[in-house]
Amino acid sequence: MTLSITIATRESRLALWQAEHVQARLANELGLTATLLGMTTRGDQILDRTLSKVGGKGLFVKELETALAEGRAQLAVHSLKDVPMELPEGFTLAAVLEREDPRDAFVSNDFASLAELPEGAVVGSSSLRRVTQLLSRRPDLRVEPLRGNLDTRLRKLDEGGYHAIVLAAAGLKRLGLGHRVRSLFEVDQMLPCAGQGALGIEIRADETALAAALGRLSHAPTLLACEAERAVSRALGGSCSLPLAAHAHWQGSTLCLDAALGHAEEHRLPLLRSSVAAAVSDVAAARALGQQAATRLRDLGAGSYLPG
Repeated sequence: MTLSITIATRESRLALWQAEHVQARLANELGLTATLLGMTTRGDQILDRTLSKVGGKGLFVKELETALAEGRAQLAVHSLKDVPMELPEGFTLAAVLEREDPRDAFVSNDFASLAELPEGAVVGSSSLRRVTQLLSRRPDLRVEPLRGNLDTRLRKLDEGGYHAIVLAAAGLKRLGLGHRVRSLFEVDQMLPCAGQGALGIEIRADETALAAALGRLSHAPTLLACEAERAVSRALGGSCSLPLAAHAHWQGSTLCLDAALGHAEEHRLPLLRSSVAAAVSDVAAARALGQQAATRLRDLGAGSYLPG
């Protein structure tokens, strides 16, 4: 394994923070020197349509995977929530880092919380998961598309296009923008998506020595929780075209997993919800728990909520 490696990263301010965070940990904990290879992905370029209409969150990782495949980079750093549930052949997640705050944040210049918004207020979000959960709480709202990196979304709010927007709390905190958060949605108010707040490190599957080294950076409780969450989505064919939420938390050695599914097109239909829990000590048990949560959603009628 080379002692000097290259990290493929998107060029948004948040993505660069994430890559620099991993770069510092590689140096401090593994003695590895890393340089950054900034890239613009299709997901960054297409801003006039929602991700569900142009190919999904995988648009944020494809160019980075190409850099790995061609040997221009040895690892890529992703927000785990942007990583497709099934990686292309030849790639693997070598580490999942300790999770930041997984909650969603309510951001507004004029209102302190969702409850304070006037009837018919415009809320910005392009996440179908957030859209269905917002409308389940406030069916009177107008939820309008909002794309772009974090700074772009905040600028659109400040320009008066929305009464409020909903963003991941983790990104705001990582960039020192916690002061923009007016309130946080507790997970029972708005269930996060699988992997929200966690970072994943992707490498080529044949880089076994690098995988062994990077495994030392992985945070086991976060890894197992995210494996359970991602298994729910995998079992239901999840993508950004599916308004699916899944979040796991620990109570001692027991992993408690909550999942919620909205209708892919009729966003005002009731959410289907399931909660399961089990003692979990390895990836296989975590994935089994996720499959159990998905089965319960199917028992509640998830089949009629899924596309096609």
